[in-house]
Amino acid sequence: PCITVYGNAQDCIANTMNEGQIIVHGRAGDITGYGMRGGRVFIRDDVGYRCGIHMKEYLDKKPALVVGGVAQDFLGEYMAGGTLLVLGLSLKEGEAHKSRFVGTGMHGGVLYMRGEIDNLGKEVNVAETDDNDLTVIKGLVKAYCSFFSKDFNHIMNKKFVKIIPHSYRPYSR
Repeated sequence: PCITVYGNAQDCIANTMNEGQIIVHGRAGDITGYGMRGGRVFIRDDVGYRCGIHMKEYLDKKPALVVGGVAQDFLGEYMAGGTLLVLGLSLKEGEAHKSRFVGTGMHGGVLYMRGEIDNLGKEVNVAETDDNDLTVIKGLVKAYCSFFSKDFNHIMNKKFVKIIPHSYRPYSR
């Protein structure tokens, strides 16, 4: 199943999504992708606060959430699985992502951001992207470009930052 929104989407789309695809030709509100367990979501523009909160994998289901623009604070909060990709296409040249507390409480999954990010949660590390990461990123970017008529090469010409959790039990102490 596929849902296509021709315009902006409200808060909390893809809440506990299990499978399928949502394509938004605009922006999406706060808590987009809350508790996603599967499926794919593509947002052409920006998203609000707490995007990707508590995304998780279940058996062979691995959710993917792609944001074309930028996200507000607490991106990927308590993320437990899946892939969250933020392309930053609405940033000006040389501008860094302004999201604060990115990955707070993150204990699984991976978050990729195109461009620079300074304000990470204390539970995450920045790692170099490898060939496996680039395969995932390229696949999601190609799909994004096909939905929104964007230039794949332009998007891929900038460095991606990989954000992963320090631990799978960040609050065990």
